Formats: sequence, C-alpha cells, structure tokens
Amino acid sequence: MTQKTVLTILLLLAPELLFAAGTRLLYTMPHINETDRAAIQRGARVFINYCLTCHSAEYMRYKRIADDLGISEDIMKKNLMFASDKIHEGMVVAIEADDARRWFGVPPPDLSVVARARTREWLYNYFMTFYRDEKSPIGVNNATFPGTAMPNILWELQGWQDPVYETRVNAKGDQERVIVDMKLVEPGKQTAKEFKQTIRDLVTFMVYMAEPAELERHRLGFWVLAFLFVLLMISYALKHEYWRDVH
Repeated sequence: MTQKTVLTILLLLAPELLFAAGTRLLYTMPHINETDRAAIQRGARVFINYCLTCHSAEYMRYKRIADDLGISEDIMKKNLMFASDKIHEGMVVAIEADDARRWFGVPPPDLSVVARARTREWLYNYFMTFYRDEKSPIGVNNATFPGTAMPNILWELQGWQDPVYETRVNAKGDQERVIVDMKLVEPGKQTAKEFKQTIRDLVTFMVYMAEPAELERHRLGFWVLAFLFVLLMISYALKHEYWRDVH
C-alpha cells in the first residue's frame, strides 16, 4: 500500500475518528429495522409533531413519505401535514432564521441527512440524555451535546431527569466529574420503556429520511437475488450439457 493511499484513507476516516474521540455515548443504541414501515410511520408522527416546529427537512418531500410508507394523500394531509398544504413540497418550517437566531442563539439546522452526519447511535443518545441544568440559559443541558441550544422538546413524554456523576481520572492524571447515567426525577406521560420505544421510532424515521432509497433497494434486492439464483441454475445446466460428452 503506497503512502498516498494510506493518506487518502486517513483523510476519509478523519471525521469518524474525531467524532469517536470527542463524543462519549452513555447508552447502547437498540437495533432498528430500517425497512419497518410501522416504526417509520410512528417516528414520522413524532418528528412532525415535535421536531418540525423549528427544524426543517427540506430535502424530504411529503409525497415521498406517502408513497414509500403506503399512506394515502388524504391521510397524509389530515394527520402529517401541519406546516404545508402541498404534498409535493419539502418539509419546511415557518420560523424565520433571524427569529430563531434571536431565540436560540443559532438557527435550528435542517435535519434531512442528520442521521448520516451524526450516526443513529449519536441521535439516540442525544434524545435520551437531556437533563435539568440551572446554569443553562434554557434550563436544560445534554450529556451527548453539552451546551446545546435546543430545549428538551420531549419533556412531557419523558419527564425530567438529573445526571448521575462519577469521579474519574482523565488521561492527564487529573480527577474530573463525568456523567455516567441519568436518573428520572419527574415522570412524564410515558414510562421509561415506552419513551425508549418512541426514541427508537424517531431515530428509525430519521435514518429512513437520510436515505429513503434504502427501502427500494431492499425491495429490489430480493428479486435480484432470486434472478441470480435462477441464472445460476440455468448456467449450471448449460455447463453440464456442454461438457457432458467431454467428461
């Protein structure tokens, strides 16, 4: 392997290496099925009701969601289209960037491909690790993304939680307090198990939204493999017939 090839590989891996080095995730991401339409539909409902208020997903169109998930246009418009009345439009929000900057300090980012930029594990931990913080201007903080400008929009479902600290020795040999878990202090509308499922569905939808063609690839993949299997049988039969006299 040449020096140029090694350098190219390192440059490609640099974002992942920096992400792994700078982020400490508290929880293991439960397995999700990217082709589970029911989970994607539930996640879409959570995303549209809670996230789409401030965050856009302008690269995803309502029509694409309806077609991929088998939802009729009427049901889509009545239940999942609150920010627009045109099904062919992208998922945009009415909030102005200047207003968002004034209220939150920064404009809320578009979430169309955030699952690819941040990874599903990071998203799951982000939604799970909001905690009360009196020192924060918004009253909450996040163990996965310290100093986040986003309030805990899912507090009524999850409730309120406090961080559990533990004193550890860092790489420099100094002692520091680190967050090792979360403790629920005020229950929300959902139990802990129900909330984990809600976040799992939400992340499933965001993974789908980041690469919606994956559903189509899975569907076509079955037929491609079936075709290749039939072709293999035909090829084997032809080979056997051609070489029968030789053997």
